[in-house]
Amino acid sequence: MPRIDIVNGPNLGRLGQRQPEIYGHQGLYEILSALRKAYPTLQLEHFQSNHEGALIDYLETLGDHGSRGVVLNPGALTHQSYALRDAVVALTIPVVEVHLSNIYAREAFRAHSLIAPVAVGHISGFGASGYRLAVEYFIERMQQE
Repeated sequence: MPRIDIVNGPNLGRLGQRQPEIYGHQGLYEILSALRKAYPTLQLEHFQSNHEGALIDYLETLGDHGSRGVVLNPGALTHQSYALRDAVVALTIPVVEVHLSNIYAREAFRAHSLIAPVAVGHISGFGASGYRLAVEYFIERMQQE
């Protein structure tokens, strides 16, 4: 069963409660449950942390665990973490950056992503559907291999 990792950064554990007018009403585990139900033939692993180092440590293990791709929502680390960017560069598997809100339609500081230039793709502004779109990309990619 192919493995895809879904990695979420700071404050994303509060989805559904934190600013639902921006991030939606679904909680993170509701989003993950819907993905697992929609894609029963995939091993969808999940990791969320509010700590930059923990996210980096997790990403560093993925090549050893047979992951075929990473759906990464780095939260606010998108705009400020060169260390997380370097961890993405070091991966030998593809990464799709996902954001629930349209980061380009919000505060000016959010319109710059350090991750986007080193990811294979960037999905922003489609709410929880962004995770599904990223998983679909990996399915299509695996079918072409």
